[in-house]
Amino acid sequence: MHDPSKTLPLQCHGCGALSQTTVPDEAGYFDVSRKAVRQYLGLERENDERKPRDTDSIVQQALQSVDVAALERQGINLKALLPESTQRTTAEPATEKVPLCDRCHKLVHHSTGNSIYHPSIESLSDTIEESPYKQNHVYHVLDAADFPMSLLPRLHSLLDVTLRTQNRRAKPVKFQHGRRTEMSFIISRSDLLAPRKEQVDSLMPYITETLREALGRVGGRVRLGNVHCVSAKRGWWTKELKEEIWKRGGAGWMVGKANVGKSQLFEAVFPKGRMDWEAPKHHISVNRDPDSRIRPPPPPQPETNYPSMPTVSSLPGTTASPIRVPFGAGRGELIDLPGLARTDLEHHIAPEKRDQLIMKSRILPEQQVLKPGQSLLLGGFIRITPRNVAPDQELVFLAYAFTPIEAHLTATDKAVAVQTEAEDRPNVENIAVPGTGAKVKHAGAFQVRYDVTKARTGPLTRKEAVGLKVDRLPYRVLGLDVLIEGCGWVEIAVQVRTRQLFPERDDSLSGTIEAQMQTLDLRPEPVNLDKKGGGMEAKWPVIDVYSPEGRFIGYRPPMNAWQMNKPKADPRKRPRKSMKGVKKMDKAMRRAREGE
Repeated sequence: MHDPSKTLPLQCHGCGALSQTTVPDEAGYFDVSRKAVRQYLGLERENDERKPRDTDSIVQQALQSVDVAALERQGINLKALLPESTQRTTAEPATEKVPLCDRCHKLVHHSTGNSIYHPSIESLSDTIEESPYKQNHVYHVLDAADFPMSLLPRLHSLLDVTLRTQNRRAKPVKFQHGRRTEMSFIISRSDLLAPRKEQVDSLMPYITETLREALGRVGGRVRLGNVHCVSAKRGWWTKELKEEIWKRGGAGWMVGKANVGKSQLFEAVFPKGRMDWEAPKHHISVNRDPDSRIRPPPPPQPETNYPSMPTVSSLPGTTASPIRVPFGAGRGELIDLPGLARTDLEHHIAPEKRDQLIMKSRILPEQQVLKPGQSLLLGGFIRITPRNVAPDQELVFLAYAFTPIEAHLTATDKAVAVQTEAEDRPNVENIAVPGTGAKVKHAGAFQVRYDVTKARTGPLTRKEAVGLKVDRLPYRVLGLDVLIEGCGWVEIAVQVRTRQLFPERDDSLSGTIEAQMQTLDLRPEPVNLDKKGGGMEAKWPVIDVYSPEGRFIGYRPPMNAWQMNKPKADPRKRPRKSMKGVKKMDKAMRRAREGE
């Protein structure tokens, strides 16, 4: 029977939008004619009775025609094979499943839907300020695919969060307006970087220093001991983060840009099934502010051991409103906030090709060799071109595209024709919408000046092998990672002779050259060809990047991801023939022919 007191939930637990039945295309819409909604409202009974199959009736009739008493005298008991009378068991009623709104239902089952309007960072700041808890912790979630482009550099200042400085006498706790707010940086989807957890752990010093540079002037003063690199998909370091959330209590706020993996991380680190757990002895006291009469809308979900989790989807902007899920019998809440605007690159891509912008799994790239006069096209709308140099100093670049966008190597003039949508362009796919070619601009010229010689020379510099020092080598291997916002990165490597880097080398300046070679890992500056400075100025290799409107491009020091993601060699292939003694054999055969 229909329960007149049963109504729709106040909000959809998948996206957080308030429930409504008027606008079908908006988030939070519930179609009352949908079966799951009607069953939840009690308008339709769920048929749990199992229909008997035809074969069951045939077996039952055959067993009933058998003389059971005669078989029992022979020691055969067939009563166990007869179907018992169906009696309803008095089992505990299962927890009623709350349906999703139509938008979340289509996202989960059909992978279709529209993105919501992204809120501003000021609105999220106002929401966090209305927190009823005295203890608040902000988890700034960044995406490993384009790290650190998804960083919000001034988030701590907008939220009045004081990051702990390197001064050991600085106070770690600071209350403002009766509340304490702390912040942690979480790099999600770390399984995109390397296949094994140990390899990702070895990247933590690199990740910390890259994050420190991205923070600007503040990065040089803070400790950055609050950086976590996790993977919700593989379960890397999620248990440790879950225990921290449980011990810390209070309000935990998931903040970040759209499509960085907040909802998936939310499900992995939420402390489920702990309503009857005892609080740890040394924990932070969780108290609500008695003077706080404002509550951030909407209200939290009813607390259960295993609550419904937010919807996980690759669509940017899945979460429409804050989703508050309490845990630990009032110990605290974990709040999933809507994602901030991340990139407008999808507006330049054809709607049916926008799935190619999302990096869903780890990429095993193919090594692309860029010879003079060649360029690398990504999807037909992003072009990477090495800058032309003197003919006697032509360089060969290696490129590794860690992006889901298809990479294509071609001549530079053909690449320009494809990118600008010229009439005589070759038959190369361009996934951009028509008219994007006229909007292509120069995104920047980047100096390839990070020294990766030791990581790429193999046994020459390894201690257990030849053990040469980098200073003794007549060349340097330089690298750079070109970032594509929300899509991934392209690793660039090039080998340059030392005399080409410093053509005006002088013995009196040898010390200066060696000092500069030791500082190749400095942050590169924009290329300025008119710069005339004193001293030795190295001639760094330069690459030009062209993209729609000259946007969506960044750079960082090279991660050397190719060293950890090389394709495995096929063991069934014949091994390469050893060249040891081949010259001696050829010389002996030549002498034998001459002697004849």
